[in-house]
Amino acid sequence: MLKKKNIFILSLGILLGVFMGTCGSVFADLDKTDAAVADSEALPFEDLRAFTEIFGRIKRDYVEPVSDKKLLEDAIRGMLSGLDPHSAYLVAEEYQELKEGTTGQFGGLGIEVTMENGFVKVVSPIDDTPAQRAGIKTGDLIVRLDDQPVKGMSLNDAVKIMRGEPGSKILLTIVREGEEAPLKITITRDIIKVKSVKSRMLEKGYGYLRISSFQSRTGDSLKEAVAELKKENQGKLKGLVLDLRNNPGGVLNAAVEVSDAFIKSGLIVYTEGRIENSEMRFNAASDDILDGAPMVVLINAGSASASEIVAGALQDQKRAIIMGEKSFGKGSVQTILPASNGAAVKLTTARYYTPSGRSIQAEGIEPDIALARVKLESLDKAAADFKPVKEADLSHHLQNGKAGEKGQKGDEKGQEDLDTQDYPLYQALMLLKGISIIEK
Repeated sequence: MLKKKNIFILSLGILLGVFMGTCGSVFADLDKTDAAVADSEALPFEDLRAFTEIFGRIKRDYVEPVSDKKLLEDAIRGMLSGLDPHSAYLVAEEYQELKEGTTGQFGGLGIEVTMENGFVKVVSPIDDTPAQRAGIKTGDLIVRLDDQPVKGMSLNDAVKIMRGEPGSKILLTIVREGEEAPLKITITRDIIKVKSVKSRMLEKGYGYLRISSFQSRTGDSLKEAVAELKKENQGKLKGLVLDLRNNPGGVLNAAVEVSDAFIKSGLIVYTEGRIENSEMRFNAASDDILDGAPMVVLINAGSASASEIVAGALQDQKRAIIMGEKSFGKGSVQTILPASNGAAVKLTTARYYTPSGRSIQAEGIEPDIALARVKLESLDKAAADFKPVKEADLSHHLQNGKAGEKGQKGDEKGQEDLDTQDYPLYQALMLLKGISIIEK
């Protein structure tokens, strides 16, 4: 009995020391807060008593010895994971991996994930990664990692298992909408080097930009890509497709830089939270690298966070037409707060809002032109070979009257079978061409 009481008193003493230190900072700032806020910060002593009792019981009765460090670390993880799917405690190794991810190189499978109903949900696979090549899709629920059930794991634990030595393999058991039975997909881990911006000409005058994630250099890379497109086109572009499909987001400042590149003036995004420095406003500078050329932005259910900031800003500022599917709906801002032990806390500190005041949280961006998930197929060879009879095929038809003159034919380089390969992109290009014709 004496031993139990000593454990309880020691644990309570430690916790009270921590919480009283917290209280000290709260009371020091009372002149900046309302009395109601001060009341809400009052220590729940009964709950603390329950916590210390459980702490003591685990230390004494659990089937195996558990260190104080592990129990306290797990308690912190539990506190954060109970807040929302994006707040988390990152030990030193995880914190380092997060920093590597924002620079565009890290080890793993190449998928952005979140937690949903106790399972790992794929927000989107990253371009040119093992996960994308293996056929992982947005919305997939990962229920097993090798032989280990995901249910009951934290998101950090699941991510840690998925990461590993390049060349090693992992078996994912996936539940996918529309499939009768779970899918088993083996993926070989690799070093993930993400090139966040890719570009090409769709045809003369019309460029294509793909942003796969928002990293620290994405803004600069985008400007370089547009300059290359202009050079290849030998002049300004008639229109641009900005592809944000399956883009899971990334660095907030990169999203602001991308939006700013196309908007001459006005608000891009603003954030609101409880603490003073969580309230920020970002406005555009006076330049547009496209010189006002029309834009179509492609989004889908895998477009999240920073992607939604860009789509929302360009939509509200009437700078682009948004086409595709409703986006993911992650409208919260996470701040990384380093701790003294080398770890860090990833804490949701604010919500972000589009220029018109829309909160995207759990709602997403509604496209201006919605496209269903469809797949077009070419006619079979026999049908394709059959050509309808035209005036020029008739016997004794009249000549045109302007011999030697032929109608101009559009440059279809790089556009062959675009309608069957990527229907949304094809529709975006057709829309840009229609706008160009009307403007003429």
